[in-house]
Amino acid sequence: MINTFEVNETNKMIEQENLDVRTITMGISLLDCMDSDIDKVCENIYRKITTKAQNLVSVGEEIEKKFGVPIVNKRISITPIGFVGSSSCHSTQDFVKIAKALDEAAKATRVNFIGGYTAVVSKGMSPAEKLLIESIPEAMAVTDSVCSSVVVGSTKTGLNMDAIKLCGKIIKDTAELTKEEDSLGCAKLVILCNAPDDNPFMAGAFHGVTEADCIINVGVSGPGVVKKAIEQARGKDFGELCETIKKTAFKITRVGQLVAQEASKKLDVPFGIIDLSLAPTPAVGDSIAEILEEMGLESVGAPGTTAALAILNDQVKKGGVMASSYVGGLSGAFIPVSEDQAMIDAARVGALTLEKLEAMTCVCSVGLDMIAIPGKTTDSTISGIIADEMAIGMINQKTTAVRIIPVIGKDVGEEAVFGGLLGYARIMKVNEYDCSKFVNRGGRVPAPIHSFKN
Repeated sequence: MINTFEVNETNKMIEQENLDVRTITMGISLLDCMDSDIDKVCENIYRKITTKAQNLVSVGEEIEKKFGVPIVNKRISITPIGFVGSSSCHSTQDFVKIAKALDEAAKATRVNFIGGYTAVVSKGMSPAEKLLIESIPEAMAVTDSVCSSVVVGSTKTGLNMDAIKLCGKIIKDTAELTKEEDSLGCAKLVILCNAPDDNPFMAGAFHGVTEADCIINVGVSGPGVVKKAIEQARGKDFGELCETIKKTAFKITRVGQLVAQEASKKLDVPFGIIDLSLAPTPAVGDSIAEILEEMGLESVGAPGTTAALAILNDQVKKGGVMASSYVGGLSGAFIPVSEDQAMIDAARVGALTLEKLEAMTCVCSVGLDMIAIPGKTTDSTISGIIADEMAIGMINQKTTAVRIIPVIGKDVGEEAVFGGLLGYARIMKVNEYDCSKFVNRGGRVPAPIHSFKN
């Protein structure tokens, strides 16, 4: 039984160490909104979202006041629109209509983001899903709160290289259409392998078809809390270090569990999962990189960084699983470069490179996240970067993602500013050797041998 005493224990964490509930995300199924008439679909979507989520923000604010726990974002995830629009969308403009309806629903419910402008094309693309992917640049340019994702592979299906090739172009087109804002549209677009159905974190959130009609998922974050705890383990061996992280993750997750149960009760919506993901912000003391440096690295990116991140990720998951029976989503450590001040600093001095970040994604919870690259980077190079990252996920049976931002008009060493939680980023160097002949082969990379489990 969770009680307020457990939350009171965390007052110092909240006040001094940046503990927060990063998001309450309401997942809403839109399968019953499907119709052959695009205008009817948009009307159905708007009505269902604004009905189901009408009290989401106000309930979140009530819980903040009741327990004194900051809830940074209130969000909505929806059934992938590639499915929902399959009968009614016959052009990219039809899909953009849906994107606008989603944006209007987000504004009406006052949520920060709505995720699920998504195509799941791990093994192949339907005509409608291809149209959705092609509509993404305009959809991201004309909306404020809509987030998009494309699932291009999994351990079970292999990699859809046709979709990966197309995504390289779509990312560049999105960057061009939002170039006046440092190509901000790309910050709302992520490419995924092994995407979970219950992820509450943007930009990759969507409400999987295996989920109930409406659920509440909660994402908790507290890098500052973990760093403070690790400070008490200076000079200790790895056994004690791991125990410290695990116990801290346990306490953080219990806060999330309490908030999730309260939100579920007040909204009369079933509780789904707690996602304990250490997600940084640009605020000082709210950094994954600082945790790794507290473990003994001079700078994130130094030899030992991947091992340190592996330790952190594993212990966070172990502590979370002990605290709640319903840990899901991504759960672990995120490494979004633009959102982590110490990561930004390491990239600025050259300690952290794109290649090192790729190695780190083998053991973290997501992948190459919020990385700014030169605007002149070619479509095929971006597709090659995506293919590399998706292969890591496919072979290692884990979620991997690419949220990369080719900042139009800027080059290595310059900075792009995205604002808010998205922060700012130094433009990182990209290997410019050509991979277009590889990417242009097309077709499908078969699933790995260890996928055959039945």
